[in-house]
Amino acid sequence: MRVVIWGAGGVGGYLGARLAQGGADVAFVARGAHLAAMRQGGLRVESPLGDVHLPEVEAAADPAALGPADVVAVTVKGRDLAEAAAGLKPLLKPGTAVISFLNGVESTSILADAVGADHVLGGICYMPLVVAAPGVIRHTGRVNRYVFGEIGGRRSDRVLAFDAACRAGGLDAVLSDDIERDLWLKFIMLAPFGAMTCLTRVPLGVFLADPAARAQYQAGMEEVAAVGRALGVRLPDDAVARNMDFSLHRADPSTKSSMLEDLERGRPLELDSLAGSVVRLGQRAGVPVPFHQMAVAVLGVHRDGAPQSR
Repeated sequence: MRVVIWGAGGVGGYLGARLAQGGADVAFVARGAHLAAMRQGGLRVESPLGDVHLPEVEAAADPAALGPADVVAVTVKGRDLAEAAAGLKPLLKPGTAVISFLNGVESTSILADAVGADHVLGGICYMPLVVAAPGVIRHTGRVNRYVFGEIGGRRSDRVLAFDAACRAGGLDAVLSDDIERDLWLKFIMLAPFGAMTCLTRVPLGVFLADPAARAQYQAGMEEVAAVGRALGVRLPDDAVARNMDFSLHRADPSTKSSMLEDLERGRPLELDSLAGSVVRLGQRAGVPVPFHQMAVAVLGVHRDGAPQSR
């Protein structure tokens, strides 16, 4: 199986390394210092589930140099999705699966508009990953899960083949029979979590210990669930309760959102694909989302990175 990973950061770097470990033919679309480091010393993954070192990595800034693939895993940040979508065509052949592993719920439709809905699958990554240094991915937990599926839930030959490749690489792969539902189930927690950690500048456990902050977090979840249901997503009745229970009793209280990590480093934020997406979709569905509107307004000054003093 020929797999191209577009975006060799935490999610894509780890996925590609494990797929290569399992025998897949993997190449990466990357850029900057990360690309230079991969070309010089390969790709390293540091993980409590076992380290990986790929001493030689096929990587390029130009996807046309990597040729057609059986699977393209899109793992860029939301703000880079439009550029990736516009550049995908050199990687496609009939039947190529383009799997979105981005945060949020709008990426599959954006990719479908660019390359055709028949190519696009949905995906979710459930694991804590960071780029520790150029060419080095650090996995900081024991969760190792990638969920993916065809839009509509059918068990196609291509999704079964990718599932087998993931399992050969030691990934906890889960085939979804309703990937839209699963994307929204994660989004119910993800959008308010990103907003709350950035607004409070503290990890999950700290703001959950404050009753007023915890109430705002739950209100944010209720907004996302209401929007999803208004758009026809088949969410279970206990979707919010399930996410609150996970946050309070099973999640690591020291967890920060990736958006807070970016905020602390003065990097651009995924605000538009998280809280901003809730606002856009809420307007479309006619559902009020005051928590997320406030988050967009307050955090908007950091959207493009650290604000410059005037």
